[in-house]
Amino acid sequence: MSGRQPAGARAELRERWHGKRVTVAGLGVSGIPAARALRDLGAVVTVVNDGDDERARTQAAELADAGVTVRLGDGATLPEGTELVVTTPGWQPDKPLFVAAAEAGVPIWGDVELAWQLRGPDAAPWLAVTGTNGKTTTVRMLAAILRAAGLRTEAVGNIGVSLLDAVLPDENGEEKYDVLAVELSSYQLHWAPSLRAHSAAVLNIAPDHLDWHGSMEAYTADKGRIYEGNTVACVYNVADKATEDLVRQADVEEGCRAIGFTLGTPGPSQLGVVEGLLVDRAFVENRSAQAQELAEISDVDPPAPHNIANALAAAALARAYGVAPAAVRDGLRAFRPDPHRIEHIADIAGVSYVDDSKATNTHATEASLAAYDPIVWIAGGLAKGASFDELVERSAKRLRGVVLIGRDRALIAEALARHAPEVPVVDLEQTDTGAMSAAVRAAARLAETGDTVLLAPACASMDMFVNYNKRGEAFAEAVRALAAEHA
Repeated sequence: MSGRQPAGARAELRERWHGKRVTVAGLGVSGIPAARALRDLGAVVTVVNDGDDERARTQAAELADAGVTVRLGDGATLPEGTELVVTTPGWQPDKPLFVAAAEAGVPIWGDVELAWQLRGPDAAPWLAVTGTNGKTTTVRMLAAILRAAGLRTEAVGNIGVSLLDAVLPDENGEEKYDVLAVELSSYQLHWAPSLRAHSAAVLNIAPDHLDWHGSMEAYTADKGRIYEGNTVACVYNVADKATEDLVRQADVEEGCRAIGFTLGTPGPSQLGVVEGLLVDRAFVENRSAQAQELAEISDVDPPAPHNIANALAAAALARAYGVAPAAVRDGLRAFRPDPHRIEHIADIAGVSYVDDSKATNTHATEASLAAYDPIVWIAGGLAKGASFDELVERSAKRLRGVVLIGRDRALIAEALARHAPEVPVVDLEQTDTGAMSAAVRAAARLAETGDTVLLAPACASMDMFVNYNKRGEAFAEAVRALAAEHA
């Protein structure tokens, strides 16, 4: 599916965009590439940005050198003559700029929609993934499987390479990739009305980003957009009925199939687990009686239940694209998870220390807690309006003890008092740079041989750390310091 983009198609693309007045909402990782790509096609581009700091001024100067107008400190006013608004994912739908655009009848696209519209006639098909948790891991697993099959691919979208860079041909007019593994957030899907993937997966649905979407119903509907127009497969989570409901509601191409994945024994048209093996009963000749072995559970790193589910979803999309079973196995074996995602740091005095700082909401944390038993849990941070009662109630039996940090730790403490009153809790008021070291040492005092000390905060990090990466790094540093004392 690769090749040279016809000169006529390239000329037609430039003709379509030449002189078109486009406003790009926001600088950053997607706004700047969008502005540059549109300017290169001959569009008249204005970037508007709320901020006016030193970094924004540097970016504005670089764009000005490329012929792009940048307006800093005013992201609310629609520039006169705007024919299209292209927004970065983080800008909320109720921003005054978008209200003004809607009133003027000006279409609003996200960076994903722009990339989709700029694809050439021989562009690589998209295998797309969304969900509340697990997107990045699944997309990176999928890319590893596709590479193992000998395909030119990349993990793109809300991760890795810019989608615009991926879809635009190289300087010789050649397509760069055979197929793309695309991570899509609910923000991106909201602004991508014409996206039509080859196959897509929704991994799970749980409350998140409701301040942006306005309601759980709107959030779920935006996730479901990923299935619209799918041509081969809509992959859903058997354990999460909401994902199957989205498949039923989707308007897909004739012949597109619903493919489930499950941690149990799979039924026909599903992928699942049988006696330690990942198996396929969807892409085989006789689905009612036949199953194809794809890999062993031990091929998945780490083999936690929610990560096995990620692997099954990635395998389903790869199989939908026609990838052979051996490539699924080889790709999963080659895959290495990103830092701060159930990352084993060290074993100290018979206790394992695991960093899952990426577990920034209750759904991700529940999956993380389900992977270990017994646990000394380090939790807390910015709750983002979350409730912790269900999480604590479902996980209480696994808890040896809990160490609480961060601004909203009292909310977790209250849930523990209601649903796990017998579990010892250490409440740390510290918020300085030594807070994580204190948390790790408190957890070590609670832990017994065979336990796991698990950083799975169920909260955002910005009250104490720049991001979840810095929080995870602080945990790992504290664990290594503790290990050195026991050496």
